[in-house]
Amino acid sequence: MIYAVILAAGASSRMGRPKALLPLGSRGETVVSRGVRVLLEGGLPAVTVVAGVHHEAIREALPPNDRRTQVVAHPGWEQGQLSSLIAGLDAVDGPQVEALLVTLVDVPLVRPDTVRALVAAWRSSGAPIVRPVDGSRHGHPVIFDRSVFADLRAADPRVGAKAVFAARQAQLMDVPVNDEGAFLDLDTPEDYARAQQLVGGSGVVNPRT
Repeated sequence: MIYAVILAAGASSRMGRPKALLPLGSRGETVVSRGVRVLLEGGLPAVTVVAGVHHEAIREALPPNDRRTQVVAHPGWEQGQLSSLIAGLDAVDGPQVEALLVTLVDVPLVRPDTVRALVAAWRSSGAPIVRPVDGSRHGHPVIFDRSVFADLRAADPRVGAKAVFAARQAQLMDVPVNDEGAFLDLDTPEDYARAQQLVGGSGVVNPRT
């Protein structure tokens, strides 16, 4: 099985307020609840959200009593993004886990069909790392096959997962997608305004034309 992890442990310093809790779209969703919904609609059986200082508020922002979703409080979130990834991996890892799909709370507008395309590409190829691309851009989610779990755990926290990407460069599988949501990172109020504009009244992000 393939499990999903959303990294939502950052301080949102550039946004000025917790980005995971910002309202997004017309369905009464927040950034984090939309991200969870998209992954579940994309076929993932369970989603783990790794949260830092705002973990209680993030837990309250998600649908209650949904056993497919859990929030993991990561007290060491200030150690960097890789530490959050490892916290998520440790929370779900077991004999049944074949791969881990990782995304950022910063990237909530990816479409379910993009998630399904990435999973299908991983299943058909067995590639150690699968990611969406659009020309020279690469985005999220990213799938890490079980064969790289040890590499992730051994990576230098100061370098992060980039070291694993570099070591596996020849085996990387890039999946072309026409999905602006896979590449839009919500870091600043300007990014958030653009995201709100993209979802518009329908709550759906259209492909690039």
